[in-house]
Amino acid sequence: MGIQRSEVEKVAKLSRIALRDDQVDLFAEQLSRILNYVDQLNQLDTADVEPLSHALPVANVFREDVPQASLTADAALGNAPARTAAGFKVPRVLDDGGSA
Repeated sequence: MGIQRSEVEKVAKLSRIALRDDQVDLFAEQLSRILNYVDQLNQLDTADVEPLSHALPVANVFREDVPQASLTADAALGNAPARTAAGFKVPRVLDDGGSA
């Protein structure tokens, strides 16, 4: 199983990441090696292995949920580089149309 150049180029375009030709080749090779390794892991017989969510024993530490006063809008937006009356003002990240 391998990744083709065209797949790396498509993901880079969707992610809006500009890649040079040598980077496309490098990432295609690296991703192919990762997928080949995962394929090797998928071939292992894990029928008798108990699933786990973490390598170490982990326990949640709970505390009493006590209501507290929250920040005012002015305090929360005090250090914002740009703001509107109701919140943070951020640059537009989506195009108005066109194809990806």
